[in-house]
Amino acid sequence: MNEAAVKGGWLARLKAGLTRSSGKLGEGITGIFTKRRLDDAALEELEELLISADLGVATAAKLAAGLAGEKFDKEVAPDEVRQALAGQIAAILAPVARPLAVDPAHRPHVVLVVGVNGSGKTTTIGKLAKQHRDRGLKVRLAAGDTFRAAAIEQLQIWGERSGCPVLAKQPGADAAGLAYEALETARREGDDLLLIDTAGRLHNKAELMAELEKVVRVLKKLDPEAPHDCLLVLDATTGQNAHAQVETFKQLVQVSGLVVTKLDGSARGGVLVALAEKFGLPVHAVGVGEGIEDLHAFKAEDFARALVGVDE
Repeated sequence: MNEAAVKGGWLARLKAGLTRSSGKLGEGITGIFTKRRLDDAALEELEELLISADLGVATAAKLAAGLAGEKFDKEVAPDEVRQALAGQIAAILAPVARPLAVDPAHRPHVVLVVGVNGSGKTTTIGKLAKQHRDRGLKVRLAAGDTFRAAAIEQLQIWGERSGCPVLAKQPGADAAGLAYEALETARREGDDLLLIDTAGRLHNKAELMAELEKVVRVLKKLDPEAPHDCLLVLDATTGQNAHAQVETFKQLVQVSGLVVTKLDGSARGGVLVALAEKFGLPVHAVGVGEGIEDLHAFKAEDFARALVGVDE
């Protein structure tokens, strides 16, 4: 498939996935700005709309102020507002829109994947594995969420789908010991990428912190620089709760980047913009569906235009 077709396919899926978010924002903007000047009242309504779409208070204020700087006291059409907002949002997202880079200097490049249960963590690992294997890399998976039998089984299924070997043990096995064995095996087999799943039960944070610290500690015995990346998977449908999850996991591990899933499941796509503005962490991929092709590195401009409903 040529690049244009691939891009077109992904862009179509992105737009379709973000229809609930773009519908809410697009219709709201039309409601506010039909035959109306950009006055203080209109700006206040716009700010409230952006906050309701989970862009967050600070980001909403910044976007409204940017629009006021360009168009205040002028009559503006809804499409002008959408275009202006898309440009501002793309500028916020551009610095964080960075695909996951596998460093060939590390054999393997070790990626620890964290997130609460139900965020799409195990599925994300499977999709990333398939994508990198399709690029010709040797990829291995480690079922480090030993607490849940379902997570182990799910990762094994993704291993079969993606054609990648999975190191797994019985439920209840020591997660750190499994991670150590997985890295030993990956080094011996000359793998390029090792993706390690982890538990995500936050109701006992101290226990989870101790487990993750131990996993990191044993990996460093084999490679002082491992893990080379620590990806936090966030479910967009949780809206502003995603902020609290970033804060929590940053206390547990050195989060190096984000993957935002289930953007098709709610009208809360704006949360990704708020996260970019607040934390500045790389967003390596976004998910807009269940299929293996529905997780993709995203382009800031494409995402911004799809989010506010700008027609091509």
